[in-house]
Amino acid sequence: MSSYRYAAYGSNLHPKRLRKRVPSAALIGTGFLPGFRLRFHKLSDVDGTGKCNIVAGGPGVYLAIFDIATSERMQLDQIEGPGYERQDIQVNNFGTCSTYIAISRSIDDSLQPADWYKEYVVRGARFHAFPEEYLSPLENLPAVADADNERSCREWKLVDELLISALGPDSQ
Repeated sequence: MSSYRYAAYGSNLHPKRLRKRVPSAALIGTGFLPGFRLRFHKLSDVDGTGKCNIVAGGPGVYLAIFDIATSERMQLDQIEGPGYERQDIQVNNFGTCSTYIAISRSIDDSLQPADWYKEYVVRGARFHAFPEEYLSPLENLPAVADADNERSCREWKLVDELLISALGPDSQ
């Protein structure tokens, strides 16, 4: 089976979340991308809230590195949707990994994430035991309630499923 490496930094950090999207995703480790910053300023084309992006000029971003079947690459591209471009980055100890970077016309620095989306990121970061100085700003980031109650309930149900795997990487 042909595969590629994917570097997740946002809502796909948690292996259980990513495997719901692309079933072949296998966690192979965590990495760090120096010189970048995590932002929640990519405009969602679905709900108008801020989704994750990484930009140059920061203290660094923690990543989860997955091995994914090449046959699922287009599926992940579609899930990430418009406003992102797949790009290759170099990650120490893992080499070339694909990730998604927001295109400039999809960036709005005034955005906030939906509360459930932010929680995907927080729970993924906790799952990987990222350092507290990285986690604390994520947990304290302002978020907005989703105006679509049906979507909000559906997403919170999925977020809550991640608690089952909250013991860390060995419990996946």
